[in-house]
Order: sequence, then C-alpha cells, then structure tokens
Amino acid sequence: MGRSANLPRGLVDRFRARDGVWPDDTGCRMLHVDMDAFYASVEIRERPELASVPVVVGGVGGRGVVCSANYLAREYGVRSAMPTAHARRLAPHAVYLPPQFDIYQEVSRGVMAIFRDITPLVEPLSLDEAFLDVGGALRRLGLTPGGVGELIRSRVFADHGVSCSVGVASTKFLAKLASGMCKPDGMMVVPASASLEFLHPLPVSALWGVGAKTAARLEELGLATVADVAAMPLPRLRRKIGVALAEHLYALAAGVDERAVVPVSREKSIGAEETFEVDVTDRALLRRELLRLSERSTGSLRAKGLLGRTVSIKVRFSDFTTITRSRTLPVATDVTQEVYRIATELLDTQTPPGAVRLIGVRIEGLDNADSAQQLIFDAPERGWREAEQAADQARSRFGSLAVRPASLLRESPERTAEFEPKPE
Repeated sequence: MGRSANLPRGLVDRFRARDGVWPDDTGCRMLHVDMDAFYASVEIRERPELASVPVVVGGVGGRGVVCSANYLAREYGVRSAMPTAHARRLAPHAVYLPPQFDIYQEVSRGVMAIFRDITPLVEPLSLDEAFLDVGGALRRLGLTPGGVGELIRSRVFADHGVSCSVGVASTKFLAKLASGMCKPDGMMVVPASASLEFLHPLPVSALWGVGAKTAARLEELGLATVADVAAMPLPRLRRKIGVALAEHLYALAAGVDERAVVPVSREKSIGAEETFEVDVTDRALLRRELLRLSERSTGSLRAKGLLGRTVSIKVRFSDFTTITRSRTLPVATDVTQEVYRIATELLDTQTPPGAVRLIGVRIEGLDNADSAQQLIFDAPERGWREAEQAADQARSRFGSLAVRPASLLRESPERTAEFEPKPE
C-alpha cells in the first residue's frame, strides 16, 4: 500500500474529527494507532528546545540512513530511508541525531501498555503502530469507538509526551488508511455505511499491495482510482493482472477486509544485517561478515528456543539494488555453522559480483525447538549444537567476546552499526 499520509486528503477530509466531533462510528470496532514521527518525537521530548526546528534521526556517518524525520524536516523533502547525506543537502540547517533505540523501546512498551489497558485485542505491527479491536471494551469504558480513539491520544500524550494519529473504521485496511491520512496528531473516522464513499475517490496506490510498479500497470489499463478497480468486471481484471492479485484488489476496492486483530503473533523470522562504511568487493571479507551475522542470528534462535528451516541472505549493492536469495533445509536448525554454510553457498553461487553496501542473514520458517527438532542418527550438526550451547553459556557469564570463531579475530570491514531501512 502506498503511504496513506501522501494521499490527497481533500477528498476525504470531511471524515476527520474536529473539536471533539466526528462522523458516525457505529460498528467501527477497528482502530489503527500510529505514532507521529516516533523517533524524532521522542528526541524532541528529551530536548524540548528542538521543537521548532527540523530534526532528523538516523545514521550520522557517511553511510547513514534516515530512520525518522519530524514534520518540519519533511517540508524540505527529507524522508525515512533516505541516505543521510542526501537529507543534509536538502536540509543542511536541520539537527541530525543518532538513534537511541533503548529509549524508543521503553516508550513503545509504555504506549502498548496503554493499548492493552483498554483492550486485550492489540496487534503490534512495529514499535510505533498497532491495530486494536475495541468492540468488547465499549460498554466497560462507556465510550464509542471514536471516544476510545480520543482517550488513547490524550493518554499517550499525557503519559509519554508524544503524539499519535488514530484511524477508526470497520476494517483493518480502512483504519490504517485513515490513520495515515489524518497525520500528524489527528483522528479520522470512516463510518461503516460510508466505507465506499471514503475509499472510491482515492488513487489506486491507496490499495494495500499496490506499489509504484503495480500502480503504473493498473493506470495503463485505465484504472486510476479505487472506484475504477471496483467497476471493472472481475473476470477481466483476472486476465489483465493475474488471478490472485485481481481477487485481492477487487475485494479491497469493495471495502472487504475480513482480517481480525491477532494479539499474539509467533515470530516469523530472526536475522541480522550490517551496513559497511565503505563498499566491500572482497568475497573473503563478506564471508566473514556472514559468519558474524549467522552467529548473531542463531544465538537469538537458541535464546528463544526456536529452530528455523529457511536460510536467506540479503545483499544491497552500492547503487542500492537489493537482492535476496534463500534455501530451505530438510531439517530445522539453530546451528551457526549450518546456517553459515548455506549463507556462503548462496553468496558464492547465486549472488553476482559487485561492490556491496549491506549484507544480512535471516532465518525463517520458525518453530519451537521442542516440537520441531528431529533426532537423526549421526546428524552432523549435533556436536556443533552442543559446542555452541556451551559457548552461549560462556558468553552469558563473561561477555559477548568470551568465545568467538577464530576467523572473526581477523581484520573485518568497518561497519556503521546502524539500521538501514529499505529505500523508498
């Protein structure tokens, strides 16, 4: 789905709450709460003197990437996932700050606690956003869904000093659209009886699953708005864009989204990635980095009692071209050497040469170790598993550097140690 904050708001601005008044919210049990420029807002809370200036949070080194920008910075074109160097050219007078993830996580835990105090049906999507199903809490609170949205906004600001935007609707899809279109610090209510009135004037990029390429493809077919998609006969839409995508978009264009709020979601993948200060072409250095990342990823698996079956690597080249390659194992594993072996094979056999900006390892297809582990006679990884479990215990007692693979003691490429979001 395109960024709903960038959609034409004038088409649906009448659905925005103003002065404690909002449209009919009967049957609108779904809320999507999204913090406003979360990292930047937390930094401004810590340093109130920054409230009136552009603030950018992200990597401040030569290879840094923007993680968050307040709305003053966005007026100059600064966006999340933009290289910090480019952001500096757009807004040289802005204040640039490195991220403090421990503080953001602390605030996030507090915000999520507010949500769970209102309803147990909370589905976090990230540190700064979540879906809530408030249908079962309305009688206890003596509020309508819009009233719950206003309660959340006031409590989040009072307790944590940051603002959020709330979308209220009958489906998750519409609630998420609405929250983005009332940013910052707003609330938008989409009446159940006016869902299509809200949705149909919007461009096709508003539909979940429509990125730039799909939007261009739809516009080539003469489908510029959501209403156009809804009006096209489904058989013809299937022929033009494929059965699965056609049925997905056709349902959304009709306002149909039957997804429920899922309060507990099992972890789907665990991984780690690094951005280099200088592009790396030396495959030996890349293999050593894969070992380091495999060690971090499998250590997280073992700490959480999980095994994974699919190993994937992510490689981002100097021109920001990004590829992923994966392989599924016959038996789930949490062993560093097994993950590393697959990762290096993927690098050597399925990754083209070139200067590498970022590399990552991810393990997917997770399951609990007790239920997923299969005992096999003479399994080659058994000795490794026991050795790595012993190393985990040593590191927990004496620090992360107590036990390391010998190859990681050699010279390694400089890394930014900064999270690099996916470029827009």
